[in-house]
Amino acid sequence: MSLLGIDVGITRCVATAFSLEGAPLAQSRQAYDIVAGPGGMLELDSRSVWNAVSRAIHEVVSRTKQDPIRALSVSSTGETMAPLSAEGRILGNCIVGPDDRIAHYAQDVKRSLGDQRLFDITGNVAVGPYSLASLCWLRENEPRLFASAWRFLPLGPLVCHLLGGTATCDYSLASRTLLFDLGRKDWSRELLQACNLSRQKLPGLAPAGTPVGTVSPTRAQQLGLHPRVRLVLGGHDQCCRALGSGVTRNGMAVFGLASQVSVTPAFHAIPLTSLMLSRGLTMEHHLVPGLLVGFFYDRSGGSILRWFAETLAPLERRQAHKRGVSVYDVLLAEMPEQPTRLMVLPHFAPTGPPHFDARASGAILGLDTGTTRGEIVKAFLEGVTYHCAEGQMLFEEAGIRIQVYRAMGGGSRSNSWLQLGADILGVPVERTQVVDPATLGAAMLAGVGCGVYAGFEEAVEAAVHVERAFLPDPQRQAAFQVKMERYAELYPLLRDYLHRLHDT
Repeated sequence: MSLLGIDVGITRCVATAFSLEGAPLAQSRQAYDIVAGPGGMLELDSRSVWNAVSRAIHEVVSRTKQDPIRALSVSSTGETMAPLSAEGRILGNCIVGPDDRIAHYAQDVKRSLGDQRLFDITGNVAVGPYSLASLCWLRENEPRLFASAWRFLPLGPLVCHLLGGTATCDYSLASRTLLFDLGRKDWSRELLQACNLSRQKLPGLAPAGTPVGTVSPTRAQQLGLHPRVRLVLGGHDQCCRALGSGVTRNGMAVFGLASQVSVTPAFHAIPLTSLMLSRGLTMEHHLVPGLLVGFFYDRSGGSILRWFAETLAPLERRQAHKRGVSVYDVLLAEMPEQPTRLMVLPHFAPTGPPHFDARASGAILGLDTGTTRGEIVKAFLEGVTYHCAEGQMLFEEAGIRIQVYRAMGGGSRSNSWLQLGADILGVPVERTQVVDPATLGAAMLAGVGCGVYAGFEEAVEAAVHVERAFLPDPQRQAAFQVKMERYAELYPLLRDYLHRLHDT
């Protein structure tokens, strides 16, 4: 017996079958493209996404005949919603934000209700590609499509519904719409009224892990699944990664090391909302009952390393490719053991909390003729991790303390980056056996929903296994603390000057 977890992202989907002990048995990755919609607006072809998911499921099922799938669940990116007819036909594409042409809809709601009221209802701020804006744009610019749509579904619930389940959304994905009342666990009448949207266009709501049906006979025959395979409600990919990393208790956090670097703590009580709002921190329901998660992220993240490798180390990239190794392993091997003399402001892309600076630029300070390539690479990682430490401090100021991190993403394969994280953040950083845990989290939800696990605690104990823990080194931690104080001065000192450079 196995459990199937599916992760539907912006550019690809991944389906992985896991044993009940969390061991991957088979996996399929299928890519699709972002397309240009009206006026160049970025969209996903919803049918292409469904076709890719179907191929991924079929491929995994064909390779797990000895371990038939008992249940499945779907993790998906937030915000993106697809129009669906009452007969189950996909009616059109879904908008991929952010887009300046639709951002004003959320700003209009914010002006109507005020920042604090909006945050009290949703746990979010009106910055980002929320579904509210896309739905309002469609209503005004594609009125026939909007009127003919029976429901607008996030990609995860869309897949589950097309497989034969009910049109239901969990609380974590509902939070990505900016229409969800965090406290009442329901669509907000106040917000729907403020933007003139009907809840009839939105899916039903239930907690993640809720059974929502079984695979229909038609889909079962098409995909090779058994028609009694249980469909279980999934959730937001960030929350599925947290569950698949075992971040299911107060004091734990995900340390996401991918193209975007993030800090995602889990906590019990809703903090004083004014403290969260003033620090630009947002929150939503976790998949685990009674828990919330907060978000702090750096959009540059690991993309800085990719830029460095592509722009400044093209020869090494080609050589690494010929040797069948990662160019990032080559570059990281050159890093010095001790903290560097350099300081990097890692704002190579528009920033997230606490500043939400769309005109941000990065900076490398302290270069001289003795600077090595390894020092620059390590300074990049230092800067990104200082930014995460800044987020950790903001959470602590809001009453959310992080005592241990679980690392995930491609960067978590690097021992040196994880040790650097432990030294700068000052708490243990643990790596689990599955470094891309969204599909594992979805599979665990499937197991909880079909009853093979008695609950979330048993699922984590059975399926999540820590491979190695990285503890802070007291001497390096002290040295980094001094540099962290200097880092905190960078953005206020350089912001206006970098804005002027950005605007020229």
